[in-house]
Amino acid sequence: MYHSVGDCSDDPYRITVSPERLDAQLGWLRRRGLRGVGVAELLAARARGEGADLVGLTFDDGYTDFVEAALPRLRAHGFGATLFVLPGRLGGENAWDPLGPRKPLLDAEGIREAAATEGVEIGSHGLTHVDLTKADDATLRAETAESRALLSELTGAPVQGFCYPYGTLDQRAADAVRDAGYAYACAIDPGPLNGPFALPRVHIGEEDTAVRLLLKRKLHRWRRRPVEGV
Repeated sequence: MYHSVGDCSDDPYRITVSPERLDAQLGWLRRRGLRGVGVAELLAARARGEGADLVGLTFDDGYTDFVEAALPRLRAHGFGATLFVLPGRLGGENAWDPLGPRKPLLDAEGIREAAATEGVEIGSHGLTHVDLTKADDATLRAETAESRALLSELTGAPVQGFCYPYGTLDQRAADAVRDAGYAYACAIDPGPLNGPFALPRVHIGEEDTAVRLLLKRKLHRWRRRPVEGV
């Protein structure tokens, strides 16, 4: 799980990795015979009984630096990824973060540019980045179903994946995502929930050197449960 790729000097939420660190992390994966792909591609491979050499890479929020800094490095390594964007904040900024620098978000043209790149999947991060566990029914529908419809219209392709803002979810949020027509949804640590609408991810940051990546990979494999339920 990545977010922003750029200057890490002011990063209170630890959501940023430098371009150099990202390049080193992707190289670490490749040297181990692993290939980064979007989540839909990973799940399809797993459904066929394949994909042991694949790692799902995700970038949350849809910052402009995905196109400027992340995309060239993904291409250089032959990797793909899923980019989770906010169609209700096109061309806006990370206004939900009270601390830290304002980071620009991709506009419609930027999202289309990313979507046109081989191996890049566009998913929804909700409409405006709100905690779905605290949303009323109308907001929950807008953040899930409306965001999917807007992204499908924008990209001209069906949207399979959803990512819970802040990584938080409950059964009601998971049900809303499923009912909106998504095929899967990503969390961070989904707690007691499990299944394709509560996929766990590992946060990757600027401090994750080779040793830390190795430990995180082992810990994730140890705590991951079979994808069943929800």
